[in-house]
Amino acid sequence: MKNLIKIAVRNLFRYKRRTLLTSSLIAFGVILVIVFGGLAISFKSQMIGIITNTSLGDMQIHKKGYVESIDNLPLNISLTVQELTSIEQKMKKMPEIEAYSLRIKFGAMISNYANTSNIRLNAVYPEMESKTVPDLIKRIKRNVSDPVHFIKPGEILVPETLMKGLSLKVGDEVVIVATNKDGSVNAITLNIAAMMENVFGPSGKDGYIHVDDATMLLRMENPEFVEIAIRLKNFNQLDNVYKQINGYVSSSNMPYEVHTWEQLSPFASIARIVDLLILVVKIILISIVLVSILNIMTMSVYERIGEIGTIAAIGTPPSKILSLFIIEGFAMGLLSTAVGVILSVGSLLLMSLTNLNFKFGQMNVTLNPSIPTGEVITTVLIVLFISILASFQPAYKASNMEPVDALGHT
Repeated sequence: MKNLIKIAVRNLFRYKRRTLLTSSLIAFGVILVIVFGGLAISFKSQMIGIITNTSLGDMQIHKKGYVESIDNLPLNISLTVQELTSIEQKMKKMPEIEAYSLRIKFGAMISNYANTSNIRLNAVYPEMESKTVPDLIKRIKRNVSDPVHFIKPGEILVPETLMKGLSLKVGDEVVIVATNKDGSVNAITLNIAAMMENVFGPSGKDGYIHVDDATMLLRMENPEFVEIAIRLKNFNQLDNVYKQINGYVSSSNMPYEVHTWEQLSPFASIARIVDLLILVVKIILISIVLVSILNIMTMSVYERIGEIGTIAAIGTPPSKILSLFIIEGFAMGLLSTAVGVILSVGSLLLMSLTNLNFKFGQMNVTLNPSIPTGEVITTVLIVLFISILASFQPAYKASNMEPVDALGHT
């Protein structure tokens, strides 16, 4: 076997130019997959982090039927005290859950006595909300001295769109008018504590108030929460926690629905497109390797028919001839992969030091790609496997040549 490897490697360098061109093409494919994979995974992780850490949370719990009617922000599909107590007790027993936040979400009108517009309000306990979506503070355009208590009773955080549209300023008094679940209309006055940067684009109209103000505005005896947002200690445990809570809901016949961020955010479709693009790039790599190795090995067999006849005539068994050409193709793939991995890892390390910044809609995204270990291993295995597969047909053809025919070939 050792001699076969030496001969195979020596044969590769008999045609240096052809070997160099083919290796360069395969190495380029490896670089394309790893670098694109690293950037795509970084982009996807950044976007998911922005969405989950600034607004949605990793997953949410609602009463059955709420999500289907979420565009109307219904107040009559809320969690009862007993239901809320039951699910809270379950969550507190789960070590995977880092924090959760109780929310009341409803539609209202906001007025500065001269102009009026509609607004979607999130009524929260700031202590719970800041732990569940810790990057929410980054969207508040003011110096937050106490991130845990970023909003107080009597205050409202108004989205940037409405601040500009209604010519509002921080400190202004506004009137919030809302209809409760019984159809009664009520209003309260609040002071604008800060402007909120919207994470979903210029059309967003999501503001924040304290639960105490929402309870008074909506004339609730006790807060009637419509949503529980959950943050996990480890985001990779999302599927496991989802199954646990969903199993508890099903077994206890509770009227809840559990949704991960993917089921609630339109960005989930973009994330799936990113995964599809990575798959497409891998298919391109497979095609490059397959065609390149198959071409060079076929040419190698054709040009060395006389040699094949000679070694077959002196008693070399077909299995060794087969192994010789397969090792040659494998060596080509291994050499190209090694070069491609070194260059791609170096490129990603360089990019991670420069921090690529760009805007995606209203969001500032910083790409800081790490080395995608899974992508590197997968790419190496794909190239080596395809190298062997592509070498097999020419190698099989060479091993089955009749010595007389091969020696007589001109």
